[in-house]
Amino acid sequence: MTDLLAPLRDFVRDMTDLVTVGPAEAVLLEKGGDLLAGLIADDAWLPEEFATARPDRYAQYLLHCDPLERFSMVSFVWGPGQRTPVHDHTVWGLVGVLRGAERADAFELRDGLPRDLGESQTMTTGGVEAVSPTIGDWHRVTNASDAVSISIHVYGGNVGRLHRHRLDEQSGRLVDFVSGYDNALTPNLWGGPAAVPC
Repeated sequence: MTDLLAPLRDFVRDMTDLVTVGPAEAVLLEKGGDLLAGLIADDAWLPEEFATARPDRYAQYLLHCDPLERFSMVSFVWGPGQRTPVHDHTVWGLVGVLRGAERADAFELRDGLPRDLGESQTMTTGGVEAVSPTIGDWHRVTNASDAVSISIHVYGGNVGRLHRHRLDEQSGRLVDFVSGYDNALTPNLWGGPAAVPC
């Protein structure tokens, strides 16, 4: 029987080892980025229930959260035309495109508001980028494909519980938010179904 979740489990172990060592952010982003690139080289490991688009907005499915909340992994699933508001993260993050393509428009905080830098980056399947308050933390992300796109995000905290900020496009003001997650259950990384329940 093929263990489809093995790549995800291996990534979680390797990422746990990395954050336990506690390297400088630049080293963590480089090594973590390499780990993420290895994970997204194949998409067979992602269960379908964490790859399903919502009709009304992009979906955020928690795949794993470190018990000490040193990092979390989220599957972002984008329907055609879906995008985020301009937002920050407040912690380091890695984004890898598993399927499709996405465009990130860069912003920086000036005079208390995020200002468009006029810089965009489009990533396709296999691409990885980093964000953090140190290297650039504000952006708006859009599905750059006519089909569903999926990206795997790794953050330096439990991103679904972090207090973050987004730009309210109607008022032009910053709004505090906590993103939460769209799923109540996570993948079972540590054991398969029992052949015979006891």
